[in-house]
Amino acid sequence: MTRPVLVIGGPTASGKSALALAVAGQFNGEIINADASQIYRELPILTAQPDAAARAAAPHALYGIMPASDVVSAAIWRELATAAIGAAHGAGRLPIVVGGSGLYLRALLQGFAPIPDIAAEIRHKARALWAEMGPGNFRAQLAIHDPAMVARLKPADSQRHMRAMEVWLGTGRSMSDWQRQPSSGPPAGLRFKSVVLMPPRQGLWQAIETRFRAMVGAGAIAEAQAVLGSGAAIDRPAFKALGFAGLINYLKNNIELDQAITEGIYDTRHYAKRQTTWFKHQILTDLLLEKTFPELKHGEIFAFIRQNLLTPLK
Repeated sequence: MTRPVLVIGGPTASGKSALALAVAGQFNGEIINADASQIYRELPILTAQPDAAARAAAPHALYGIMPASDVVSAAIWRELATAAIGAAHGAGRLPIVVGGSGLYLRALLQGFAPIPDIAAEIRHKARALWAEMGPGNFRAQLAIHDPAMVARLKPADSQRHMRAMEVWLGTGRSMSDWQRQPSSGPPAGLRFKSVVLMPPRQGLWQAIETRFRAMVGAGAIAEAQAVLGSGAAIDRPAFKALGFAGLINYLKNNIELDQAITEGIYDTRHYAKRQTTWFKHQILTDLLLEKTFPELKHGEIFAFIRQNLLTPLK
């Protein structure tokens, strides 16, 4: 018998966390983070992690559990999420996986291409090459071996460039070639149903602006200041939080606060556009909800969960 897991996805600020809380309250659920920024602990406000009231209302897992010094890949997250799902089932709760990080959700729902483990010394070599050669020359070198991957990656995406290089160095085959192989599939023994929020763009844009301004008012500037004062390397994946770069520029007196806020809102909207495209084309959606959260009918959503996820298979 397979055990049920609910997945709630969608673009940032679409109401995923609020819906997850409602579902958790109705079905004795545990909310499991699937957001690549919220797994790190340094920027809880700027990454919109659940506050104390939300955590008191329902159990939460994988929020703020990693330091910025770590790099949490999709593979690492899948291991953590699978363990959290098992723990929730063990406690008699419905696992509710919530987030907008497409790579994380695809890792859970589809698995990975069968890429062998890469030795630590080769990973270190790829990082050293990036630092030594610089992004431009590194990309040119990688393009000799994996042009398809270079065409897909943004020039500043150091993490994925280095991953592609280490796969080439370690296996003699390109990342693109490996990714064309059949994936490993989802974890055994689990039955997934996905709900995707896709609210109208204008409402989403307003929600993004309202939330970002609220973050700034709630202490996001102090969070950025603490990171800056700690001497941490701000190019780590943990500090790719939307709006962080603008706040750092403000703290360094390079721009005014109004400009930092405007940039943060713009960057978040741009990211939401990319997420929307991903969810339309890259994930099999069992229930698509195209209204903003206050307009959603909980009865309809709860009925879907009962009928499609919690009813025993015949």
